[in-house]
Amino acid sequence: MSALVVITGASSGLGLALARAVPFPAVVVDISRSGPPEGDDIEHFAADLSRPSEWDAVEKELNRLISEQQPGRAVFIHAAGTLTPIGFAGEVDPSAYRANVLLNSAAGQVLGERFLATVRGGGVETDIVMITSGAASTAYAGWSAYSAGKAALDQWVRAVGLEQGARGGARVSAIAPGVLATAMQAEIRETSEHDFPKVARFRGLLEDGDLVDPDDVAARIWRLIEDGIDTGSVLDIRGAG
Repeated sequence: MSALVVITGASSGLGLALARAVPFPAVVVDISRSGPPEGDDIEHFAADLSRPSEWDAVEKELNRLISEQQPGRAVFIHAAGTLTPIGFAGEVDPSAYRANVLLNSAAGQVLGERFLATVRGGGVETDIVMITSGAASTAYAGWSAYSAGKAALDQWVRAVGLEQGARGGARVSAIAPGVLATAMQAEIRETSEHDFPKVARFRGLLEDGDLVDPDDVAARIWRLIEDGIDTGSVLDIRGAG
């Protein structure tokens, strides 16, 4: 059975680790601004997902991929995300705050919905996975846009999971990967306590060796997907698989 895997944000971090760890033969496509490193067998479609004006082009690319590949299986993972700007609402750059909201929340919902529409009625075995965060349920001062965006993705998954259970068939889930050794964590550690009062806790995670290798987490996420996640599930990798 031919397979197509589309991952947003596979240029680095967990998204790249997930693209490299696909456990079955597949065409793997990254959707991001910069693309994966040279040498990786990952196709790239350039798009800035914080810009709604570029979402139509992404939808057209999804339609093209499905039409040309005619996959028996299709997986869409929204791994793209940003913490920038870290700081209190009303005190940060408004354009960066807007981009955060659009990328972390709206892009995943809109493109997830469009992916469902693209594969609908074609008999394609489909998984849609939103990479979420513990911040979706634990509020942090300085992360208002990020926390709210991840919470929105979780609720989208729960609602669409009910829809797919009623008359769909796609498996829709959200998975929180835990605290990873990525550039995002480095960004957190470099933030001032004024902008992120809990920064000492995250600096301590590095000092105590508690950061997790994204390659290890990617392998665990794929195991969960392959085992079959109940549609509508919101999981934390630290308590599952």
